[in-house]
Amino acid sequence: MHMHHSSAPCACTSLRKASRALTRLYDEQLAAHGMTTTQFAILRHLARDGELGLSRLAERLVMDRTSLYRTLAPIERAGWVRIETADRRSKAARLTDAGAAALHAAEGSWAAAQDRVLAELEGGEWQALITTLNRLTELAPT
Repeated sequence: MHMHHSSAPCACTSLRKASRALTRLYDEQLAAHGMTTTQFAILRHLARDGELGLSRLAERLVMDRTSLYRTLAPIERAGWVRIETADRRSKAARLTDAGAAALHAAEGSWAAAQDRVLAELEGGEWQALITTLNRLTELAPT
């Protein structure tokens, strides 16, 4: 069996390194609000989409359900989301008024991180990058 060894850096390793670096940058901005980037993303999805089943929310975030549940626990304890039984077999998350207020308070800090990232990219780099990242995200098995 012939194995092809590319001289290109591993796409997964390169993207994971970049992801960890960006997460650190956004997390530093959001820390003052007592939330992580992932928690902020959950709040934004719920603010935009309303109540979402946990399976659908995990799918939209490209997260496994175990990681989603672990991330939801502290923001549910903070009163920012409410997890309710949607039907006998599934649960749904809903943003509370306190969660909407926390999200609103954190948006400026998120925007500061976003502005810093976008300032590093020239011209159409961001649009090209987001297009590529969206294509790569579609590779994930569902």
